[in-house]
Amino acid sequence: MVTLGCARNEVDSEELAGRLAAGGYRLVEDAEGADAVLVNTCGFIESAKKDSVDAILAATDSGARVVAVGCMAERYGSELAGALPEATVLGFDDYAAIGERLDDVITGRPLVPHDPRDRRTLLPISPVDRSAARTAVDAPAIPGHGWVQRRRLASGPSAALKLASGCDRRCAFCAIPAFRGSFVSRPPAEVLGEAQWLAAQGVAELVLVSENSTSYGKDLGDLRSLERLLPQLAAVEGIARVRVAYLQPAELRPGLLEVIAATDGVAPYFDLSFQHSSPGLLRRMRRFGGTDDFLALVERARALAPTAGFRTNVILGFPGETEDDVAELERFLTEGRLDAVGVFGYSDEEGTEAMGMAGKLDQAEIDARVRRITDLVEELTAQRAEDRLGERVEVLLTEDLSAEEGPGVWVGHAAHQDPEADGTTTVTGVPDGAVAGAIVAAEVVGTEGVDLVAASLVPVVRA
Repeated sequence: MVTLGCARNEVDSEELAGRLAAGGYRLVEDAEGADAVLVNTCGFIESAKKDSVDAILAATDSGARVVAVGCMAERYGSELAGALPEATVLGFDDYAAIGERLDDVITGRPLVPHDPRDRRTLLPISPVDRSAARTAVDAPAIPGHGWVQRRRLASGPSAALKLASGCDRRCAFCAIPAFRGSFVSRPPAEVLGEAQWLAAQGVAELVLVSENSTSYGKDLGDLRSLERLLPQLAAVEGIARVRVAYLQPAELRPGLLEVIAATDGVAPYFDLSFQHSSPGLLRRMRRFGGTDDFLALVERARALAPTAGFRTNVILGFPGETEDDVAELERFLTEGRLDAVGVFGYSDEEGTEAMGMAGKLDQAEIDARVRRITDLVEELTAQRAEDRLGERVEVLLTEDLSAEEGPGVWVGHAAHQDPEADGTTTVTGVPDGAVAGAIVAAEVVGTEGVDLVAASLVPVVRA
């Protein structure tokens, strides 16, 4: 199995792996000698689609049957199958019977690739009707819902846990709602059950993912669902830390902000999807807020949790973006002192409002702005890491480096660092007997870019 894209795709791959294992399939590490290669594709932006196509083509060299699933397969269906006859293309509705579909592929039974549909039209809007649709026999499949089985494909102490699928927002640059569907929350009991299962598999840190975690519960009739769920997840035996990813700034209610900032066992970590900070450009993007609103939000969070972590993504070169807009974004990034920032250049996406907008920038100008902001971000995030010198951090240990670096040296990540994207913390003086997934209190004594070096303060405090 090959997985591309985001943590949500990783969860889908583990669910597919569980279903395949239950159907008698054995997962292997190498495509050579395999009967089939399953490629879970990403269809978010142009570069991700290219990576997905490259992965499919690379899999064909193994001699195994190749099956494409995931967002790109769902989004393009028969079109992708026509362009890549070497692969069988399956959609989300095939996930529940993935073992049977793979049987078909291996035995040579022909499968007709689906015609893409706008998945926002497949579910009723009302919470009551949505609840009924989830249990209907002919309801469309929603990846990550109705969890029955999952097989971990990674061995580390952190794991993603899906809160919801789909999105009801209508950002002008984003096609995700069309192929992922409308926003549908998983019932809290289902999320808790999977958290308990993950803990039994040795997971110590849960990373809650969705297209928009701040919307969790709105289709269940309770916008405070996540506020209630977080302390319950943090209390699951074996779980040392819970962090929430994919928060929308305009929907981050004071109550949820307080729970994230001040709940024991919940990382004071704010993964906020700002995308830009120029108010006028954000309106063109069909988003809300601006530099002053966003700075106020960051300061409110820091007032509750002074050492909180902040990450975001920003888009450069959106149609109509001016030099003043870029300067406004620079002001926000400079004053906001965020810990991690992903910088992306705008690209047209089929089916989005932005594709038909006037004011398109030349690719050379987009690339120049991306380089400009990337250089600024690298400088600012390194400075932010230096701000943490002398700070006490709680580091979740992931790998013992004692054999290479000397006794008691581990690498891990502090509460302000996402395990996949925000740098690492190397800890010295870790007591004997420490294990991956334990949390160690340490003091930051050095930095290397966004990475920290820290000295252990006390023995293992939680495992």
